[in-house]
Amino acid sequence: PKKALPPYQAVVYFPPGNAMQTEKYDASYSEDNLDFIPKSGRALVFPIYKSTFERRDECKPGTSYRRPAMFRDHVFLWSKDLGRTLDYLETRKDVERTKLAYLGSSWGAEAAPMFLAVEDRFKAAILQSGGIRGRHLPEVEALNFVTRVQTPVLMLNDRYDNIMPVESSQLPMFRLLG
Repeated sequence: PKKALPPYQAVVYFPPGNAMQTEKYDASYSEDNLDFIPKSGRALVFPIYKSTFERRDECKPGTSYRRPAMFRDHVFLWSKDLGRTLDYLETRKDVERTKLAYLGSSWGAEAAPMFLAVEDRFKAAILQSGGIRGRHLPEVEALNFVTRVQTPVLMLNDRYDNIMPVESSQLPMFRLLG
C-alpha cells in the first residue's frame, strides 16, 4: 500500500480456476481486479499455488471428476502452500500477523471451507462467487468442513450464477457456515 504505514493488515488471495489454465502470472490481473486491497491500506498477498501459473501441472479444472485421488492430493498441497504463506507472513515485521484475511474467488471460494476450518490464523474471510457443489472425495469435500469454519465470512454472490446456483450451492454454504 502506498498510503498506509506498516504493520499492514494482509489479505491472502486464492484465485479462480482459470489460474490453472494460465501459463504465467501477469501483475495486471492483480492491478485490474484486486487493486482495491492496496488502495484500502492493506497488503495483497498472491501466492502461486501448486497447479497454477508457473507451477502448472497435470491438475486442471474438472480433474476431481476424472482423477479424484489426484485432486485430493492437490487439495493437501494447496493447503500446505497456504499455510507456508502464513508462516512467511508471520516472519515479516511489516505485516500485522493478528489481522490476516482470506479472499477466495470462485474456485478459491469453493475451496475456502477446507482451508478456513483447519487454519485458525485468518481473522476474516471474503468469498466471491462461492458455494458448495458436493462432488469430491469425502476427505476434500467442502460440505464436510463448512460447519467447522469459525472465521467470520462475508459471501459475495450473484443471483444468476450458473456455476454456483443460489438454491443448490450458495444458500447451503451460507446456512452451514459455522
